[in-house]
Amino acid sequence: MWQRNQTFLADFILEGLFDDSLIHLFLFSLTILVFLIAVSGNTLTILLICADAQLHTPMYFLLSQLSLMDLMHVSTTIPKMATNYLSGKKTISFVGCATQHFLYLSLGGGECLLLVLMSYDRYVAICHPLRYTILMNRKVGLMMAIMSWLGASINSLIHTVILMHFPFCGSRKIHHFYCEFPAVVKLVCGDITVYETIVYISSVILLLFPIFLVSTSYGFILHSVIQMHSAGSKRNAFATCSSHLIVVSFWFGACIFSYMRPRSQRTPLQDKVGSVFYSIITPTLNPLIYTLRNKDIAKAMRRVLGRDILTQRQQLPLP
Repeated sequence: MWQRNQTFLADFILEGLFDDSLIHLFLFSLTILVFLIAVSGNTLTILLICADAQLHTPMYFLLSQLSLMDLMHVSTTIPKMATNYLSGKKTISFVGCATQHFLYLSLGGGECLLLVLMSYDRYVAICHPLRYTILMNRKVGLMMAIMSWLGASINSLIHTVILMHFPFCGSRKIHHFYCEFPAVVKLVCGDITVYETIVYISSVILLLFPIFLVSTSYGFILHSVIQMHSAGSKRNAFATCSSHLIVVSFWFGACIFSYMRPRSQRTPLQDKVGSVFYSIITPTLNPLIYTLRNKDIAKAMRRVLGRDILTQRQQLPLP
């Protein structure tokens, strides 16, 4: 029994993204740079929304939750990959692998749900502007965030517990740079057809159904925008929604590529490319897309920086 438990809790081996070649060293450095940009951009977005009172609205509260998920997402995978690469080790403990699997799956699922709720927020703002403060108050925004975090965490916990209770055999080498589900499930011994079917159904619910809801919301939004008589109102509506649509397209496109393909058509390289896009590139682009195209964020940054400069001047000693 003791030997069985030792085998069950044995370490996994992460293949990683890079080898010791010069070109891969450059790519590793580039990845770390992108990681730092992602951390800085999302942290700045969260702090800015917290610091500026005029951004204390449901729309920006949900945006702060998206940034928090992106920040945690990149922090779940990249530091471990970088540590293994720099130390020359490729191992990850059984508990570490289970924890990493739970976190990335929770954050990914939470982001799917949150993007749907953000599209509903835009639908209410454009299609029912006079009722916006009633339909989308702070309590509703808080409930939306809790639903996203809690629903995704429960789903992830169930899948993680089931997956990590299967017996693993062979070299326990994961052909990936973190414990992603498709890479880990390949190491499972025995017939897991039923479980894979359940996972596929879960993926449909968390990916295709949200896409349907987002498309429905934007269908109503487009109908309302077409009926607007003011060109300025149309421009403001499109400017408000375009950032969210770009983020939705990037996120769901990468997730569908990673999780909706049949197992027989998967290759380790394709899995890595898809994962790099939605776990590194997308969290880096999200704050840039929202901040560069958002006048409210730019004004808030000037207000916050202006207050800081004024405070510093007031603290200077008089001559």
